[in-house]
Formats: sequence, C-alpha cells, structure tokens
Amino acid sequence: MVKLNNKEVGQVGYGLMGLTWRADPPPQDQAFAAMRAAVASGCIAFNGGELYGTPERNSLQVLSAYFKKYPEDAEKVVLSIKGGCIPGTLAKPDGSAKNVRRSIDECLKWLGGKNGDGNKFLDLFEVARLDPNVPVEETIGAIAEYVKAGKVGGISLSEVNANTIRKIHAMHPVSAVEVEFSLWSTDILDNGVAKTCGELGIPIVAYSPLGRGFLTGQFQKYEDIPENSMLKHMPRFQPDVFDENIKLLHEVEKIAKQKNATPGQIALGWVIAHSGKNGLGDILPIPGATTESRVKENAAPVKLSDEDLTTISDILKKFPVQGYRYPEHMRGHLEQ
Repeated sequence: MVKLNNKEVGQVGYGLMGLTWRADPPPQDQAFAAMRAAVASGCIAFNGGELYGTPERNSLQVLSAYFKKYPEDAEKVVLSIKGGCIPGTLAKPDGSAKNVRRSIDECLKWLGGKNGDGNKFLDLFEVARLDPNVPVEETIGAIAEYVKAGKVGGISLSEVNANTIRKIHAMHPVSAVEVEFSLWSTDILDNGVAKTCGELGIPIVAYSPLGRGFLTGQFQKYEDIPENSMLKHMPRFQPDVFDENIKLLHEVEKIAKQKNATPGQIALGWVIAHSGKNGLGDILPIPGATTESRVKENAAPVKLSDEDLTTISDILKKFPVQGYRYPEHMRGHLEQ
C-alpha cells in the first residue's frame, strides 16, 4: 500500500488534468461524478495543477467547488498540486521565490484548508518543472517555508533526474517524485530515477501510466485522434511511427483478452507490479479519466504474475516505442 505523507492512498491515484486542460473539458457535473467515483473506489491521491487550464479555470477552481459540495471527502483525499509556472503560459517555469510563493498562495486561496477560507489542506506542492535560470535552493527554499509554517504538507518533485533528487532530498525531505512511467515510457528503470527513489524511500507518482490513452486502445489508427487533441503534436502519435507503435498495443490487447480485462487494466497492473520490487520503492500510477465508468475501470488493475511480466518484457524488447515523449520545443525543462 503506497503512502504519501504517511497516509495510505491505495494502489491507484487519480490525475485531474483532463478535467480542465483539454479542448473539450467535461461539464462540472460529469467531472464531479468522476471525482466522486475515484474517492469511492479508493483512488484518493488526487493530482492536479495550477497550470492545468487557464488562470480562471484549472484544477484549483474545480477542486474548490468539489470540496465545497462534498466536504466529507476533504480529509479522505491526499492532494498534490503542480505550480511554479508563469500564469497563462504553456507550463513555462518561473522558479523564483516570488513566483513560487505566488503560486502556493493561489492554491491556498482556492483550497484554504487549515490556514485559509477554504476546506482542503494542500498535502503536496511541486513545481511542474525546475527553472534552469533559478538556483534550486531558491525554489525549494520557498516551498519549504510553507511546509515549515504548516500551510503545505510536503514537497514533491516533477520530471527530475537522479542527481537532482539526491541534491534536493539532502536540502529538504522529498515526499514524492512525479515522473512518466508506463509500458509506453520505461526510462526511469534505466536512468537511475527509480533506483534512487527506492534507496531514499521516496514514493514515485507515475503520470500518464496509460500512455496518454494509447494503451487503452481508444486509438487504433492515426485518424482516430481528434483534430483538436494535443496528441497531434506528440512524436509518438505521428503518422510515420503510429503504425509501428500500435504493434505494442495489439500485444497488450492479446494479454487483456486472455485475462478478461481491458488493455488499460493490464498497463496499470504492469506499473503496479514494479512497486517495491528489485530495489524500487513504492510506485503509484495516477491515470486520468473524465467519466465515472473509466475511473472504476482504472481502479481495478490486473494483478500480473512473474510469467506475465516476463512475457511483457519480451514484448517491449520486440516492439520498442518509436519517437520521443515530447515535441522538441517542450524538452528543454525535462529531467533536470
């Protein structure tokens, strides 16, 4: 059972990005139904962002309204919010103490919790990306002020390398590290991030564990991707590699059929199978979903045997993913 800030959060969390940061966000009633289903299913680690949408409509406004309607869920949910970016930009980081404080204050304004007018404590805060133009000591120091004051529960990191994790953890205890991890993206198993987190006892929060929807089987051909989708700009979804990458999905679909499950449930089971094994620490996938039914599906991952894992390992070697995780213009602030 994964723990965040010493609170058990189950084996699957819930990513909020799709509720606000997409071309066609769901209506609030639908979003609330999905969030309610997540809590009821034990997916109580919520992960959102000040940058997930516009300054006027992002995770903070949705969460504020949700916890006002369902105040009983506030104590159940462990909430992590990403911020530290310039408002109104596409996640452009500003790690200055001034902007980090602004970002946390914005979170507290909407959430409130123990020290504000709202009703939800901010359990974890993380800068979405470290700012290469600002010393990390300044950025982390600003967050630490709020932790020391009891306004934020702990510090989480996002898209950082093993050396940075060690450096920051030596400055201030790190409560979690958020990185991309899935059958679609296995980098952390080879670049030292997973091993470092295991050694230091830091839980990994695995975002995009379903490969941005690819591993659910909803896209069988390039034309299935909506024209207004951000996936149209992602290298792994481009026409020149799509047909090659779909081979991985088809192999996962075969396993899912054998187990009377969905490909997504196999994909989540694979991520969870790495938790606490071979020197790795706890790993918590945070799939996003905008419907109650998909939330419930994600809350029931398949438990995979060692034989299953060997089979999947062979598949990954046979059908390696083609293309980088992000477009070139978005790679500058990754894995610092």
